[in-house]
Amino acid sequence: MRHVLSVLVENEPGVLSRISGLFSGRGFNIETLNVGPTLEEGVSVMTITTTGDDQIIEQIIKQLRKLVTVIKVVDLTELTSVELEMMLLKVHAEDSKKAEIFRLLDVFRCKIVDVGQDDIIVETTGDHDKLRALVTLLQRYGIKEMARTGAVALKRSLQLD
Repeated sequence: MRHVLSVLVENEPGVLSRISGLFSGRGFNIETLNVGPTLEEGVSVMTITTTGDDQIIEQIIKQLRKLVTVIKVVDLTELTSVELEMMLLKVHAEDSKKAEIFRLLDVFRCKIVDVGQDDIIVETTGDHDKLRALVTLLQRYGIKEMARTGAVALKRSLQLD
């Protein structure tokens, strides 16, 4: 099962190396990793997506909490949260197909950031499933390049049951 971990860390040299080493040293894979500053000086938040059963994830979380530079670890998977990724796609777009592609991009609320002779570059944000669906639909036109940020996530304040 896919899990999204939010890890609050001290922003100092070697933190990323220690955390990625913890994963690789135990044979766990990091699917996506996103790191950025928080409002608190010297503190960053890492959003890590990984896969594993509950026992493996529990082990990962326990090991993360043992690291001195880790302040807090939260598994957002079972909580009500907002999770988004940003993606850039360069799509092959012949003149005869551009209108068709533009309609599809409009449905997904994509932003066209560059139009070339034979391709377009598109920016979009959304959850993992939305981005996967867009990629699947655009593959028939030919995706030339893709860049994704990985997940960023926050727990909702109001927990809905």
